[in-house]
Amino acid sequence: MTTIINGSSPSITFSDGSAQTSATQPFQNRIINGAMVIDQRNAGASVTPADNTYTLDRWQASQTVSSKFSVQQSSTVPAGFSNSMLITSLSAYSVASGEVFAMAQQIEGYNVADLNWGTANAKTVTLSFWVRSSLTGTFGGALANSNVTRSYPFTYTISVANTFEYKSVTIAGDTSGTWQTTTSTGIRVWIGLGVGSTYSGTANAWAGSDFRSVTGATSVVATNGATFYITGVQLEVSSTATSFDYRSIGTELALCQRYYQSYPAVGQGSKALWSGQGTTVNYVAWIFKTTMRTSPTIAGSTLGTLDTSSPDLVQAYSGGGNYASFGWNGSSYSPATATAEL
Repeated sequence: MTTIINGSSPSITFSDGSAQTSATQPFQNRIINGAMVIDQRNAGASVTPADNTYTLDRWQASQTVSSKFSVQQSSTVPAGFSNSMLITSLSAYSVASGEVFAMAQQIEGYNVADLNWGTANAKTVTLSFWVRSSLTGTFGGALANSNVTRSYPFTYTISVANTFEYKSVTIAGDTSGTWQTTTSTGIRVWIGLGVGSTYSGTANAWAGSDFRSVTGATSVVATNGATFYITGVQLEVSSTATSFDYRSIGTELALCQRYYQSYPAVGQGSKALWSGQGTTVNYVAWIFKTTMRTSPTIAGSTLGTLDTSSPDLVQAYSGGGNYASFGWNGSSYSPATATAEL
């Protein structure tokens, strides 16, 4: 029996006319940690993030005015998921025109280079997710390029309070603007929680402006105690939403560790690449768990102070983020983090 490989679609056509569609393409979902299973920084604890800080892995908080919402990994989920991201409003706040409250993910350019955005061959994508809120109404978000000179606000409706609903938004690829395709931000994805009029635009159209949601969207931070859960976030090359691209927990963790890694306190005989002790400084070197996006920033906890007196010991890297060696002032070794977020 002969077979024909169909080059225009992922399928095989047999000589009897029947066809078999191939398995899901690798890295179908361009969102990392869309199922909210990785939380290296907080291990499930609730945090009130400062503006532009990371919470669950790869998810960044925008909070123009501090302490208006908290973020926590949650086990309240729709069927088929283990975790969601819970946002809780901490006050009844009236959002000013130039203020933004949102959760966002910046997708690295390499992971969206094949979309060909900014060209005549720009591909259509679909954003899909599961969402639940104590509020109902029309909510908003946006996709944008790195410097936010191109953006696409979108809407979705939550019809029933405190019930997970599945949403999808199909977006024709942008044929204009500059879209990064290497190690910088390729696409920004915003989920609005309360966005002022300056950063709100018309839904379902590309604009040459910095929009992060749509005009008139429901504001989560406007209601004290309001809750907002989201999980199963997927951005894929498709004109329709497909089933969520589940990756193994090890693969998902490794994808997150390209941007953030943490290391426990170490001492002599630890699993560090190398450790030693001087008169005033303790030294340690780590091989990164995966090659990081760029040479990361090394930071320590309150258990020790990062020694910045010796450049060959602090943030000494090889191969663009393969290992780091650094030193601590004092008599004890301290936990450390390596950050290469976008």
